[in-house]
Formats: sequence, structure tokens, C-alpha cells
Amino acid sequence: MQREKRNDSSFSRKRSFTFGAYGGVDNFPCGDAARPESAEESILDIMHSPATESKPFLSTSSNQRDTELFEIIEKLQGSRIDEQRCEFPLPLKSQILTIGGDLPLILPSESGGYWIDPPLERLVDLSPTSSHSGPDPESYDIMERDREAKIYHEFFRSRYHHTFTAVDLALGPLVLSVCLEEEENKLRVILRMKESSLHGVFSLSLFPNIPSAVELAKMLCDRVSVSRFDVVGHLKAPDLITAFDEHRVSPNFKFGVLDQKEGQFTEEDILSNSEESEEFKDFISILGETIQLHGFSGFRGGLDVCHGQTGSEAVYTSFHGREIMFHVATKLPFTEGDQQQLQRKRHIGNDIVALVYQEGQTPFLCDVIKSHFLHCFLVVRRIQSEEETEATSYQVSVTAREDVPHFGPILPDPPIFTDRSLLREFLLTKLINAEISCYKAQRFSRLELRTRSSLLESLQAELLTRSQSMMGDPALSALPSSEGVRGVPEGSGGFIENFKRAIRVRSHSFETLGVPRKTGVSASQRPRTDKDGESDKSPGPLPGLSDSSGPAELKDQTSPPEET
Repeated sequence: MQREKRNDSSFSRKRSFTFGAYGGVDNFPCGDAARPESAEESILDIMHSPATESKPFLSTSSNQRDTELFEIIEKLQGSRIDEQRCEFPLPLKSQILTIGGDLPLILPSESGGYWIDPPLERLVDLSPTSSHSGPDPESYDIMERDREAKIYHEFFRSRYHHTFTAVDLALGPLVLSVCLEEEENKLRVILRMKESSLHGVFSLSLFPNIPSAVELAKMLCDRVSVSRFDVVGHLKAPDLITAFDEHRVSPNFKFGVLDQKEGQFTEEDILSNSEESEEFKDFISILGETIQLHGFSGFRGGLDVCHGQTGSEAVYTSFHGREIMFHVATKLPFTEGDQQQLQRKRHIGNDIVALVYQEGQTPFLCDVIKSHFLHCFLVVRRIQSEEETEATSYQVSVTAREDVPHFGPILPDPPIFTDRSLLREFLLTKLINAEISCYKAQRFSRLELRTRSSLLESLQAELLTRSQSMMGDPALSALPSSEGVRGVPEGSGGFIENFKRAIRVRSHSFETLGVPRKTGVSASQRPRTDKDGESDKSPGPLPGLSDSSGPAELKDQTSPPEET
């Protein structure tokens, strides 16, 4: 019987990772230690008060051995919730709810690792009538994830140009594109390396003769040591190069939306909310429209639009040429008896940015939602007006992991919004910029570098091999016709297929993040269809890191982060 219970325990431990919740132990200390400091003296007093001492789990009394045994078994069988996160110490939790006045929207983690905007020390008068200053809505600029990604498409594809490849002993594969802009008497050059792509424009008047490919490459990067480049003669090279250059660019985004009710301090409480209040419905209507998932043809953000396995409704919007799908926790399937609500966390836990709406005065703790992907939270709270005639106002605060750069638009001072359209413009711009900034965090940047290296290696090998085949190399005569990489069977090593495979690997490559890797059907095991072939023309971006999302959809829209 004990053996069976231990087996049950093993199964329950695995499911946190199997279904994508990734709720494993993050390096955050747990215990009854006091929570992060707040700007308000009342909270400071509470947090410095001694916490209740924890009692030892095992009794030394010999007559309690049977009881101890069952307690141990129960502990082993229980969910890993207590191991996964740090909760508010009970004394702090109970006393915070009795404090009068407005509490901050966000409290920092005692272990640190997050920044909060506005800082707690800046909390002053937050009344809707207080004067405020902030940027004009027209200055709400959306960041570009890769400013140089479309240079090749814009300046090279419509002009006569040459592409060259080489393999540098130190730098690895190199792909060089050179375009002569005769009307402006300039040479435009792009050098693609594992770390990044370098772009330069040179005036022809600087050279007595047009420089060689090696000379141009060294002008952009003095670390280049190759003595020669090979000319690319593959007719489909522009398509492959464009796919590589724009692999990080995606017009689609997905964000989580959580409803935090009064008195809710834990991940389980927040994810277990199923009833939507009129206040919450009114708020999500600002973000977008509620759509029926079945048969939905827009960006789905990893949600099921055929069988209803991810609920029947979702919130969707288009914003300045971008599609956004919101993973609203209350609209995702609720599982009775599952405290961790893995069906919900598999989507929200794989998002990179989430929005938290607070119904009440209970603060949101930076690290209360455990996820290897979530790096930023936008928290919104409605300000209760004393008179019903006053317009509804919303207070906004932002928190992100410390290695996420700050991003715009900046919050007004105080961070209060009374205009719904202005709040929508601010939140959507802030969410998009938050995700783009999160990609610069160590975990994501390391994974992106690995993906780029893999894609560039495949691109260089594909261009070289196809060019040699086109020029009649007898050793390559057995290669399939390059009449569209579509003709190359999946798993044969074609760049597009390697590209899609690398994207999938990226979304499941959790070794870098310290997460067990999930297994799945490989690309070569899936039947090839005409639809798959067509998707080769526009492989998706590399956004996030999750299979449900839009860090770009390669699985379904062709993204990885999701769809990555």
C-alpha cells in the first residue's frame, strides 16, 4: 500500500511539468521569513514583527509513530504547491487586511530580483482629482524587436545583388549580401554572424575599385579571418535569407490576464477564480472583444479553435497592425480538485507578460506566480470614487525581473487613468513593449542566441549545397531539385524544415532554463501536407518560449514562442 501511494506521489510530481505549468522549484527561498518592505509604515511594522514559529514536522514521541507515518505519506502524496512558492506569512496576511487606507498595487519579493514602477517610495496622492503629468498618447511608441530584420527585404530583394557564404574558424558560418545602389553611388552590405547581423552603407567614392567580399566583411567586422567567400547561385536564396532575417519578427502577441479578488494572496487562489464580476467584465472589454473560439480564423495564441479544449471564449483585439490574444484565466477550463489549475497555468505560465486586475486592496506579490517564462506583470486597480457621478479611474503599476530593461511608455505621475481609450492605448503599448524588453533578459537572450546559431548554420549549408548543385557538381547530382524547398522531404535537412525544427526545439529546449525537456512527435514523423509546404514560404517568428503562444506561432501560425 505504501508503494502504491509513493507511485501516486511520483505521478503528481511529474504532472506539473508534463502539462506545461513549469511550476517547479524556482530559486526563491521559502519559509516564514517576512515579506518585502513596503513604503507604508504600517506594513513595515507588520513585516518586521516576528512570525509565528513553525513546529517541527516529526514528533519524537514514540507513541506517535503511526501518526508520523501517515503524515509522511500524506506529505509525499500532496501536491508540490508548498515547495513551489513562498506565501505571505500568516501574521502578515491577516494584519495586512486590517490596515486602513490604500495599499500599493505591488509588494516586492523579500529575495529581490524584481523592479517596480512606480517605486513604492514615490506613492503619494493617488486621488482621481490630483494633478498629473505624463506623455501624450501620440508618444506611445511601440518598440521594434529587431530594427534591422527587414533591411534585406526593403533594400536588397528588389535590386540586383549578390550573396556570399563562408565558414570562419572563430566566428562560424557567415552569410554576406552586397547590393550596388548606382543611383546613389553606394554599396549596401549585410554580414550575418551567429551573434548578430551587421549592416553598413559605403560610398563608392572611397574606393578606387569595388572591394571584394572578404574586404567588405572585414570592414564590418575586423574579426573576420576567412580568405575567400563562395558565391551563392541558388535561385531561391532570397526566400531563405528573408526567412532567416525576419525569424524574430512577429505581428502577433499573447498575454495572460489574471483576476485577483480581495484577500487572495496565493497562486492557487488567483487561478481558481471562475466567476467574472461585472467590474472585471467591464475591464476586459477595454482590452478587446470577447470572441467565440470555435472556428476563429485570427491569431489564436495557442488556444484550441476546433474542439473546445481551451474553453469556448477568449478576448482578442487588433492594435496598430498587430493581433493580440489574451489568455484570460477565468475563461480557460476550470478543473475541479486541481489546486494548481494546470489547464490554466499551461497557457498563462507560458506567457511572458501577464496583466493582473485587482478587485480590492490586496497587493500583488512579484513572485507569487511561479513560471520560468513570466517575466513581467502589469497590475491595474479601479479607484473607488466617493461620488457615483465621477468617472471611473484606474491605477496602474508595473513589475518585472531585474534583468528586464525598463520600457515605455512611461507612467503618468500619479499613475492614474480616467479616459478608457487612453488606458487601452497605454496598456496595449506597454504590454507589447514589455514582451520585447523581456527577450533581452538573460534566459531568453541565451536561448535566442542558440536558436539563431542553429538557423544560420542551416542557412549557410543550404545555400552552399544548393549553389554547388546548381552549378553541376557531380557529387551533388542526387540532390532533389531546388524547385522550392517544398520539394525536399521533411527531415532531409532543408533550411526551412530546419528552421521550423529549430523553432520547435527552442520552445521545448528547457535545458537552458533548468526545466526538464518535454518529448513530442518530431517533425519528420508528421505527415507532410500541401498546407505545410505553403507555410514554408513564411516561417514564423521566434517569440517566446512556450508552446502555447505567440512569442510567434510556428506550430500553428508558425510561431514558437508560440506558437512558439
